[in-house]
Amino acid sequence: MTSVSSDDIEVLERVKKSLAADYAPSDSEPYMSEMQLNYFRMLLLEWKRSIHSASSATLQSLQDAPIREADLNDRASSETDWGIELRTRDRQRKLIMKIDSALRRIDEGEYGYCEVTGDPIGLKRLVARPVATMTVEAQEAHERREKISRDD
Repeated sequence: MTSVSSDDIEVLERVKKSLAADYAPSDSEPYMSEMQLNYFRMLLLEWKRSIHSASSATLQSLQDAPIREADLNDRASSETDWGIELRTRDRQRKLIMKIDSALRRIDEGEYGYCEVTGDPIGLKRLVARPVATMTVEAQEAHERREKISRDD
């Protein structure tokens, strides 16, 4: 399972706040109504756009930065910083794949329903994690099975 970094969470929170001014999903309306699906589509598209913007900034920084630092300590520090940055971008690349998958599920009418049980995932979970594919219960069972198989 790919973890979500604090930067990704901050970006997602900013996107949610900007969309909440117009509309916020509610339990009082039919589950996965057209309004809700449009909200999640916009949320996912904006999240993806923000990730692409951050990636472009990283690429620009890599191109602008000196290739080699003269001092060994500075070079080691720079290489460590870039290693962390590139790992973050790799996590975000995987997150974009999940976002694309969620957008596909919206288009196919599968979004918001557990891929294991077929039950509704729930608005609160989807607002917190728009790329969720399982209910909390199914996710917990999946993680328990993963842990047991790792321990064997």
